[in-house]
Amino acid sequence: MQDSKLTIREAELTDISALTELMNELGYVTTIDEMKIRFDQIQNHKDHKTFVALFDKQIIGMVGLTKNYSYEQNGIYVRVLALVTNIGFRQIGVAKKLMNAAEKWAKEIGADKVLLNCGNREERTAAKNFYTKIGYQIISSGFVKKM
Repeated sequence: MQDSKLTIREAELTDISALTELMNELGYVTTIDEMKIRFDQIQNHKDHKTFVALFDKQIIGMVGLTKNYSYEQNGIYVRVLALVTNIGFRQIGVAKKLMNAAEKWAKEIGADKVLLNCGNREERTAAKNFYTKIGYQIISSGFVKKM
């Protein structure tokens, strides 16, 4: 892959089909209609940001972020809500470029850290190794209760 052919930009409404494919690839089954509803809400929220990675004009990855405020300390932080690279483009630096964009946005808005969750399932082992490799530390466990 030529690095000059890989670009990062903010996601647009016209990216819905590609975003839907990426969410499905990440393991979150959705439809274009559902993703359009979600993205419309996300795109119009001032504290959310979505970046896509393109290779030769094809969307091959995305990162979705939100700006948050802490109760336990001063300052703001950014949470990575989703990060995925198309299976045909993994292990070539796409996710790292997306995380660089996430971290750059975090700095631009005055955040002092970036947080993310990564599932405990076996298929997430490579993701955990990636996050550790780019400087993230495991500091807590997450819990969920569906309503």
